[in-house]
Amino acid sequence: MTDHGVAISLFSGAGGLDLGVEAAGFEVAAAVELNEDAADTMEKNFDGLYSGVLRKDIFDVPTKELLAAAGLRGRERPDLLVGGPPCTPFSKSGFWLDWKRAGLDPDASLLQAYTRILAEAKPRAFILENVYALTYDNKASRPAFRRLLSEIDSAGYALRWQVLNAADFGVPQARPRLFIVGARKRSRLPELPEPTHGGRWERRRTGAEEFPHITTGQALAGLVTSPETSETVRGKWGHLLPGIPPGHNYLHYTAERGYPEPIFEWRSRYWSFLLKLDPDRPAPTIQAQPGPNVGPFHWENRRLRIPELRRLFTYPDDFEFVGRRNSVQAQIGNSVPPLLARRVAEQVALAFG
Repeated sequence: MTDHGVAISLFSGAGGLDLGVEAAGFEVAAAVELNEDAADTMEKNFDGLYSGVLRKDIFDVPTKELLAAAGLRGRERPDLLVGGPPCTPFSKSGFWLDWKRAGLDPDASLLQAYTRILAEAKPRAFILENVYALTYDNKASRPAFRRLLSEIDSAGYALRWQVLNAADFGVPQARPRLFIVGARKRSRLPELPEPTHGGRWERRRTGAEEFPHITTGQALAGLVTSPETSETVRGKWGHLLPGIPPGHNYLHYTAERGYPEPIFEWRSRYWSFLLKLDPDRPAPTIQAQPGPNVGPFHWENRRLRIPELRRLFTYPDDFEFVGRRNSVQAQIGNSVPPLLARRVAEQVALAFG
């Protein structure tokens, strides 16, 4: 048994959140993950799983089975429940779809799968992670977020929530995520972590001023990688990438930026279109399933290699992913940076005393 006890992981993915939880002193004893490659990745890298990964739809997993999978018997309860329900309905990039804006995406009910297990498993504390767009004041997010908070309260837990930018905690990637932490009512409520790093994000400064954000150049320094077969940027616009300066995107080819023969209209594409990393800044958010001309791309005018993605998410260099290249990109892009997860989990551990 580790210092702070047993954790159960829902929607585990490749285990980024779980790595952070274990680094904070918990042991992930049970995990639920439907995707076969991600489940294989979990089993390859986590030694404490009592019964292996439950490869089931979360709706088909009774809480009693989950507790038994963690080695808990009788009235034994987990110390920590963690998970990040898939964010499809509330993803910022999905709001252009009318049915998502209306809150009609069936994946929204995955939040209720989490709160159902929270109420039945009765852990000492919990961590829930999600896209920060869940907190938006619109007709899709507002009722879903209110319902989520109400269900946590009804389950018997007090909570705190905050949007945390991964770059403010030493991750070389600007990745804002919603974290909700909580504990049983009348017990000590965990705090959320204070930033350890700071710098410019979008049009404002965030985090702590004492230590600047970790840059992509710093994160990738000394990393030796081999070329990958799919790293060449092709498609209709791939040939334009070499002309874009580091840290810039397709807007380089607009009249507003002084390009003599403009190719694109101003703000006619997503920000990540033909976006190139700046070695002197953290990476922007790295997506799970980028399109053919969607970055960020390496400043050497190619797609990022798997070892580079590991570094930019703060996975250990020896962490092994299972699956084809696209599957691994999805596993990494959907995950919580382990270092950010650790900072959150450490605060929960502190509340345990």
